[in-house]
Amino acid sequence: MNFYSCLILITELLMTAMTLHVVGYSGFKRVQKAWYIITFVSIMLCAGAEFAIHGGYYDPSLSLFLTIIAVVQFSLAPLLGVFFSGALGLHHCGKIAIGYFLINLIVEAAAAPFGLVFYFDAAGYHRGEFFIIYEAFYVLSLVFLIVGMISVGKKFKHRDFWTIGMVVVILLAGILPMTFFKLNVTYIAIAISASLCYIYYNDLVQQDIQAELVENQKTISDMQANIISGLANLIENRDIETGEHIARTVDYVRIISENAKKDGVYADMLDDEFIMLMCRLAPLHDIGKIVVSDSLLKKPGRLTPEEFEHMKVHASVGGSVVRQVLNGVTDEEYLIFACDIATYHHERWDGTGYPKGMKGDEIPLSARIMAISDVFDALISKRCYKAEIPIDEAVEIIRSEAGSHFDPKLVEVFLRHEDEIRAAAEK
Repeated sequence: MNFYSCLILITELLMTAMTLHVVGYSGFKRVQKAWYIITFVSIMLCAGAEFAIHGGYYDPSLSLFLTIIAVVQFSLAPLLGVFFSGALGLHHCGKIAIGYFLINLIVEAAAAPFGLVFYFDAAGYHRGEFFIIYEAFYVLSLVFLIVGMISVGKKFKHRDFWTIGMVVVILLAGILPMTFFKLNVTYIAIAISASLCYIYYNDLVQQDIQAELVENQKTISDMQANIISGLANLIENRDIETGEHIARTVDYVRIISENAKKDGVYADMLDDEFIMLMCRLAPLHDIGKIVVSDSLLKKPGRLTPEEFEHMKVHASVGGSVVRQVLNGVTDEEYLIFACDIATYHHERWDGTGYPKGMKGDEIPLSARIMAISDVFDALISKRCYKAEIPIDEAVEIIRSEAGSHFDPKLVEVFLRHEDEIRAAAEK
């Protein structure tokens, strides 16, 4: 087997692999699959025809048969650019392909008896005086393909002009040696170019799909943020003190979460996504107060035991309210995170909190962070039922309740970064 035979074999195998891939690929519509299959099979047929003519096994008695094969090949080969433009999604390529093929076939069939484009004699195949006709058809097809790639690329947000450039270079690397040096490497170049075009189109599709997914995710994220903001504003409209409290606690949970991660405290859990969710969902921690009456929320003075029991309901129903509002606009992980904050931020490290009486690490980390932030801001804030206390005193209360009310490791983080907490509190 000589070098030329190896090139044809590689071409046939490459196009066979590409055809099988298209057949099994579910990302194309039926029409687009048909265009790809026509393109790859046509390359295989043309390469096979060229091998029959130039493969070194010429028999003068077969000259008529080879002439017919050459006419078909010379009529089909210039259509490859049109075929692939159709596969890339360019409109009207079917009509163009039929018309172009008929023109090529008529010209080649009319020229063949006179040997104008090519002819066979006892020595074998030769180019005719007007071989440039075939070359012109080929160049026209190449131009059509390049224009098609650029036109198709305009439909996408991302275009890779480097790939288009490489397709042109590879095609020229196959066509120019054939034209000037009679080196038949055209179809391996066409096969490689066809594969690159296929990859180019799929890459455009995948990049646009990815961009669309990112855009959709941003839309969902914005929707979630707007819902959370709306719910927080609903609370604020009912209780101005609670509304201001929401804004400050977001700062506290961010400071505690970010610094806990830096300090190596629960670092395996406090990744960037956790911190993002913590800050985004902290405003929902008191959403359960929607079910608490205004008379209780705005009552001056301490609550009675019965009133306090009713106030505690906001924690037990907080998760349910969050789930009802956010269900359908976010995933389950997001819902669980939000529900944990709204439901368990009144649990205590020693198990004496509510609503479940959870203890220690049983309490979700998000709720433990929220608990410190919530209580600290409540201590330093003036409420209708109490006066605010100085920040120093509030810090001492947080310190004293480490291990009873609060996670002691998180209290240590709070105390190590007290300056940042103070700055946020004094905004």
